[in-house]
Amino acid sequence: MEEDALSRYRIALSCDGVPADAGAKAAAEITEEFTHRPWHENVECTWNGASLTLIAENDFDAQGLSLIDEFSDAISVYIAGGFDGDIRVVSITKF
Repeated sequence: MEEDALSRYRIALSCDGVPADAGAKAAAEITEEFTHRPWHENVECTWNGASLTLIAENDFDAQGLSLIDEFSDAISVYIAGGFDGDIRVVSITKF
């Protein structure tokens, strides 16, 4: 995807392997954490019982790499003890 100054991106990421007892709390804390990262807008992190999903919008991250990095950092902070989960891009919509 080519970046364009007038484009915006809605990025959806998923992280599997999250410990079941940590998912719901981590989702709430990660959503709150992203309120301190104003370069990502309309951010929501949810827990479905098996994975965390992060959805955010921005005007610079056509491949989702920045959001992946920041999601990984937040997961490291809010899920104690770590785990062997992977973050993957679910979708990127240019609008």
